[in-house]
Amino acid sequence: DNYSKQYQGSDSSFQAFLAAAKSGQVGVAFFLNSNPVYDYFKADDVKAALKQVPFTLSFSQRADETASELTAIAPASTFLESWGDANPKEGLFSIIQPTINPVFKTRQVEQSLLTWAGNDTDMYNFVKNLWSTQILAGSTKNWDAVLQTGFEYKGAKAATAPAFTGNAAAAASAIEASSKAITGEFELKLYEPSALRDGRYGNNAYLQELPDPVSKVTWDNYAALNPKDAEKLGLGEDGKVTVKANGVELELPVVQQPGQAQGTVSVAVGYGRTKVGKAGNEVGKNAFPFASIINGTVQGVAKATVAKASGTYQLAQTQTHHTIEGRNVIRETTFAKYLKDPNSEAGRFTDNHKTYDLWNKYEQPGHKWVMAIDLNACTGCGACIVACNVENNIPVVGRDEVRRRREMHWLRIDRYYTIEGKDQDLTKEKEIARASADLDFEDITVVHQPMLCQHCGHAPCETVCPVLATVHSSEGLNHMAYNRCFGTRYCANNCPFKVRRFNWFAYWNDSRFDNYLNNEFTQLVLNPDVVTRSRGVMEKCSMCIQRIQAGKLQAKIQNRKVKDGDIQMACQQACSANAIIFGDANDPESEVSKALRNERVYYVLEEINVQPGIGYMTKVRNTFEAEPLMTGKDITYAKITDDILLPVENKPNKAWWIGFTVAVLGALLWVVSVSYTFWTGIGAWGLNKTVGWAWDITDFVWWVGIGHA
Repeated sequence: DNYSKQYQGSDSSFQAFLAAAKSGQVGVAFFLNSNPVYDYFKADDVKAALKQVPFTLSFSQRADETASELTAIAPASTFLESWGDANPKEGLFSIIQPTINPVFKTRQVEQSLLTWAGNDTDMYNFVKNLWSTQILAGSTKNWDAVLQTGFEYKGAKAATAPAFTGNAAAAASAIEASSKAITGEFELKLYEPSALRDGRYGNNAYLQELPDPVSKVTWDNYAALNPKDAEKLGLGEDGKVTVKANGVELELPVVQQPGQAQGTVSVAVGYGRTKVGKAGNEVGKNAFPFASIINGTVQGVAKATVAKASGTYQLAQTQTHHTIEGRNVIRETTFAKYLKDPNSEAGRFTDNHKTYDLWNKYEQPGHKWVMAIDLNACTGCGACIVACNVENNIPVVGRDEVRRRREMHWLRIDRYYTIEGKDQDLTKEKEIARASADLDFEDITVVHQPMLCQHCGHAPCETVCPVLATVHSSEGLNHMAYNRCFGTRYCANNCPFKVRRFNWFAYWNDSRFDNYLNNEFTQLVLNPDVVTRSRGVMEKCSMCIQRIQAGKLQAKIQNRKVKDGDIQMACQQACSANAIIFGDANDPESEVSKALRNERVYYVLEEINVQPGIGYMTKVRNTFEAEPLMTGKDITYAKITDDILLPVENKPNKAWWIGFTVAVLGALLWVVSVSYTFWTGIGAWGLNKTVGWAWDITDFVWWVGIGHA
């Protein structure tokens, strides 16, 4: 009883339904949370079958691909407008409560079914009666009490070992036969993207603009190929291919995906919708027709051919730089090294810049808000990005603006590739490209790093703003005064983390962005606690200052101090892996203080001494001992800085003095020689007195250079 029961659909049953409908054996058909005209691989068969059913009805909230083919639509209320209950696991029962009155003239599905069955009970009383007579029977709690807690836990049965009744040999034979059946030039794999899933969220502009966790592509699907396969096909950047499988042909842009098996091509479903809404219509191509049904189950794997197509197509990617070029922006170590040395790869640069400091030191006796991010926990899912966008009224800019690198996300997740056991000297993208013929693009690991404003103690952005639009608070935060900013963008140029965003347009009321969130209805999702920014203004992560102020105000109302955990950032609250920890560094017992005392903690670009307010925990891989390609320590900003500052911070050695003397004498000789030439005239042309023959060449080069200039 403890196994998952989340998916209980039967593809063969749906096939049987289509056959029965075509033969006139179905009188009525209801469609709930389903859209087979779009996501079934043979949409024409579905349309033909529905025409033979006398009455068909959809509970869809819009006239989607299936609903538009049916007799009637009874739009259902959303879960935010509905009463209900749930049984997510054995012994646990929860209540679904509405948070808003129905915005439109809709009715929840259960209420419609009750009404059509002749039961006039409304859903609130129906759920209340059910709980009172069944779930709460024999309990000391009443309906009002459980309505406050939201759930009732009755305990689970003792776990029992599941009995295996399958035929392993037959299953292995079936898998082998299926594998042989798709053996060909390429193996096609269909998959659901993490944002749109099967296309049900196609009209959500926030999710359309959420980058894929690995490819970082937005607003499109594509054919992903191993770089070596792409090279064989003669594909460069922005190339396109024609994919053929199961009698279906699609022309798709290409993403060269390191880590993908050679001889495979993967395509995301959920795109290519035609009746989902303004944001999602005609975005990408519909890949569902590539599927087939084998032994009663729809298969997303097929034998395919892939050929180069003419033309190019630029995908909207938020990241095109795939390595860290030997710099320690991301730190990785192995579990074996970590056991030997818990500080392995942490690489703290605490000894740098002790001699000079351009900033005065200020005490922060109240709160000091900081953050810790655990790279071990982060999966790169992007939930934090969406939460940040919604919480802080960050606009959606669309495919073309993303192509121009103008996405407005305050929080991004950088994805880097590492290649185990390869030469650490390959520290630049061009060197990696030259050596690509020898690299195994299937032996690649991925690491994700959430990157946002670091709220630096020595913030470089603050020193270059001519109007003090970005300033430091007494609680350690880097603030933005939007009404001061007039868009010099000096702060963005001076930010070493590149986390500032510029409003090129007034996205909320510009007709060019009419498909997204700038009409009166969709603006209801705006957070009233956060101002929308105007054109020409710079913005960036505020560390959810509105939540901080609300938490402090609530504590003041209750006449107490702010407790650890009272304030949560939007990104922190959305992270299912608890990779983000926020709190007060001045409280030594806070979770964030404990996290920042962890031996794995390091700070990004710590060597440039901007004193970031966000610490990262080194990623520990439970793998064999091998140095990742991109985490070599030979080339770092710290080493370069130390080399430059060596004669300043330390007593110069004899070699340095010799080099310095030669350089000074050489410069002095050049100044005297040029001055002499100007004083005596250009002897090579017979003017004034003649100079030495060596100066003829110097004169010629000098004056010809001036002439060309």
